[in-house]
Amino acid sequence: MLKRYVLLIVWVVLLLPVGARAQSDVRLAHLQIDLWPEYDRPEMLVIFRASLAADVTLPVDVTFRIPAAAGEPNAVAVRQPDGALLNAMYERQIEERWAYVTITATAPEIQLEYYDPQLEKRDQARHFEFVWVGEYDVESMIVLVQQPLGALQMSIEPDLGEFEPGSDGLQYYVMEIGAPSAGDAFSVKVDYQKSNDALSIESFQVQPSAPIAETTQGRADISLLTLLPWILGGFGVFLVVGGIFWYWRSGQDISEPKRTSRGRRAASGRQEAFDENVNSGVYCHQCGKRAASGDRFCRTCGTRLRPT
Repeated sequence: MLKRYVLLIVWVVLLLPVGARAQSDVRLAHLQIDLWPEYDRPEMLVIFRASLAADVTLPVDVTFRIPAAAGEPNAVAVRQPDGALLNAMYERQIEERWAYVTITATAPEIQLEYYDPQLEKRDQARHFEFVWVGEYDVESMIVLVQQPLGALQMSIEPDLGEFEPGSDGLQYYVMEIGAPSAGDAFSVKVDYQKSNDALSIESFQVQPSAPIAETTQGRADISLLTLLPWILGGFGVFLVVGGIFWYWRSGQDISEPKRTSRGRRAASGRQEAFDENVNSGVYCHQCGKRAASGDRFCRTCGTRLRPT
């Protein structure tokens, strides 16, 4: 019995260093945290862009701590050698106000996105506080805050720099954090005034990748598509006018019929046949129809007429 207890203790002791070493082996060479308030949702978009240290063996599980109120992450991806981001497997566990998102990293670069609904709005005032508690040592870390569309009197705490224009036309505040160790905590407070609920993404306009010239491929197609509604509209007006004209002309033909010579001869023949029937005194004994002079059979029922 004593031998079994000794073996159990040895087994636990051997496992503990392995677990601690596996955790300490994960280090981040670089971490950028983007805070984009009211970008494409009326919330705070938070993006983690992490790069593992070169000596970290892959694949490896990497855990980030995010607010539980954020729910499921919006995106969890690993960047491939060709630069493409592919969805990555992850698990989410909640402990009180935090959710621990564990990502299986198959490549050194990881990206995690989530929307934090804790962006406070009081009339025109906006306030948000981001809290970081890292699970790993980070060699280089920065926080980048995007100024929302239409924001005024924006302030960042701690105040460590100035806003700089980005390639997308928006202003960005870059904060150098340095090299925090695992377990170090810090916060970033964002305050600004905004008189409407417009999102920053609404300011982006589709721009051509190159100047449009007469020889630009697809230019003729674009011109045709632009003129197509006018062409269809003109054709519709033509059909309406043509229909009205045809209706008017057909009314004229009905109200004033023209009598041709052939029509007059046909009408004269019908009149003569009528007069001949009237002058004839022969009636069909089967149906009673008056027969014309010279008829041998009834024109209505076909019965042979009796001679008179």
